[in-house]
Amino acid sequence: MNVWTLTAAQRLERTEAPLPAASEGKIRVRVTKVMIGGADYELCAGLIKGKYPIVPGRFAIGLVSDESGGALFPKNTRVLLHAFCPAPDTGTAKKDFAAEEVEIRGLTCDGYLQDFVLVSPDEMTPLPDSISDSDALIVHHLALAKAAADKLKAMKGSHIAVVGGDRLGILLSLLLIYQQSAPILIDKRPERLEFARKCGIYYTLPADDALIDGVAAITGGRMAEGAAYIINSDGNDTSLPFRVCAIGSSVVLCGINRNPVVFDFERAIKREIAVYGVSNASDYLETAINLIANKAIDLSAMRFCNHDISELEAVLAKYAAGDDYDFSDVTILNLV
Repeated sequence: MNVWTLTAAQRLERTEAPLPAASEGKIRVRVTKVMIGGADYELCAGLIKGKYPIVPGRFAIGLVSDESGGALFPKNTRVLLHAFCPAPDTGTAKKDFAAEEVEIRGLTCDGYLQDFVLVSPDEMTPLPDSISDSDALIVHHLALAKAAADKLKAMKGSHIAVVGGDRLGILLSLLLIYQQSAPILIDKRPERLEFARKCGIYYTLPADDALIDGVAAITGGRMAEGAAYIINSDGNDTSLPFRVCAIGSSVVLCGINRNPVVFDFERAIKREIAVYGVSNASDYLETAINLIANKAIDLSAMRFCNHDISELEAVLAKYAAGDDYDFSDVTILNLV
């Protein structure tokens, strides 16, 4: 089978490897599609530190390829492969309490840019026929959005500020609308605000000097009853979620990539704002699948761009050339 391995920064190699051998409690899956994003390019370019050698690819779907899955995962079952998995059990070895409890596919452990993988039943979820392959690849983003919305305890009619208009910020805003809240999407990039309006997000504000007055006008002077800060949304000011929130509200810091971000919590302490972090929404994957299956979220504005796996180098080269990939574009590599 084919395996694409990053042996060092800027050194992605395709090699031949034997099919994964059968293992107790593991099921062999044929990887069919992998979503590639900016974080994958940054890993390949050495902008994100990785453990070499490593196979990239966090978000993928596939087909069960053998009969070991039993009644739950019969052969040819289409599955969502999980981006997060439990860290290996250290057994009797002394536990490193500084270590992460969860591994991230394609970042801290091998990802899905390979023809076949061996995974346990709890590392994949069956996909209903009503969900397309393309929609399935953004399930993790919607799951994180749902986890953030639940952490905020957004009530019907409440104003929730969403700082960051990337894919996650857009999905969170659409989810809040579905839950009958009133999101206020904030971003420093006007093209993102324009796209948000095309998606049906009514309240959009630029992250400029008039922001606070704008939020006050929308909320009748009460300010937002909660806020989410999207960590990966191109460096919006980290003070914004605390500046636009009412006293005693909540702020959720969430991101799919876990990039390092520095926050000054002085304002949060003075305003008695509760702060939560959300980065792994594995428990929400089935909920996200149901939301998509029931058409609760309109994904029609997303542009799914399919490429053959032979175009991998060209896709990465476009990132390297500095081309500004539209956040609404979902880049998919077809392995089959």
